[in-house]
Amino acid sequence: MSQVSALATFQNVSKSYGAFRALNEISFELRPGEIFGFIGPNGAGKTTTMKILVGLLSDFTGVVEVDGLSMPDKRDALYTRVGYMPQAIAFQEWRTVRHALTTFGRLSGLTVPFLSHRIPEVLYELGLRDAMDRKVMHLSGGMTQKLGLAQALLHDPRLLVLDEPVAGMDPGSRIQVKSILKGLRDRGVTVIFSSHILSDVQDVADRIGIIAKGEMLKIGTLGELKDHFSVNDDIELVLSHDAGTWRELASIAGILGAEETRPGVIVLHLRPGADVDFASNEALTRLVKTGNRIRSFHPVVPSLDQLYLKYVGEGAAP
Repeated sequence: MSQVSALATFQNVSKSYGAFRALNEISFELRPGEIFGFIGPNGAGKTTTMKILVGLLSDFTGVVEVDGLSMPDKRDALYTRVGYMPQAIAFQEWRTVRHALTTFGRLSGLTVPFLSHRIPEVLYELGLRDAMDRKVMHLSGGMTQKLGLAQALLHDPRLLVLDEPVAGMDPGSRIQVKSILKGLRDRGVTVIFSSHILSDVQDVADRIGIIAKGEMLKIGTLGELKDHFSVNDDIELVLSHDAGTWRELASIAGILGAEETRPGVIVLHLRPGADVDFASNEALTRLVKTGNRIRSFHPVVPSLDQLYLKYVGEGAAP
């Protein structure tokens, strides 16, 4: 069954909607106090997986355990331990923010005295304190998303399941939410979230799961994914004095080519399987000998977007 170190496990889980197989024997685990980024094309199975995890879908095959409890049999015992923000959360627009959260809290079994101090606390953390008595209909799209996150956090869950939590948010709000997720992780909360903005996943996820056509393709840290895909790091050089000899670096073994991305900034593209240390040392030696001055030198790690496209395919929207 599930390992002691795992807060949640999926073992050979499959789910079909009629003739359509949404999940095909996927297996993975969520560890205590980690942020798990969940990415894949539209219709890949991300939302279905999350609904199974929180007990909204029960007609699946395989084994799912959350905090030692078997799903869906023990889902009622999990309501106080799991916070869920669906992709499209609906609030009654005539309610105020405070009223909406009180209603959600009471449905989750929270007491009025607890909510009286918890609601202002969560709204303050999300930057919504001033909107507490504003009607939902008067909130912007990004504020409504934050309200959805607020209801998921009300009962201080051990596991937070977020389906597209930063969709529709401005850059400042996205930065704020990512900071909050990191703070929750530091307090031991496990977070699984999906996002179409892969840079956000890269910023905060400890591990990343890539799913496509209902199958879990790969799980790992960004470094592990890079190693698996055999993607080499490019090397970026910033020259304080350019003697014009950097074009000759393409003749070095292991270097596929050299290009100037902006004045004084040179990127060396390495061949697959290249000896990075040799290519780096040789490039630096030649540049110095030919009169260049080097201000900085560092590898350029491939982004999650590049890794995603390499594995899932150029035509797949995350």
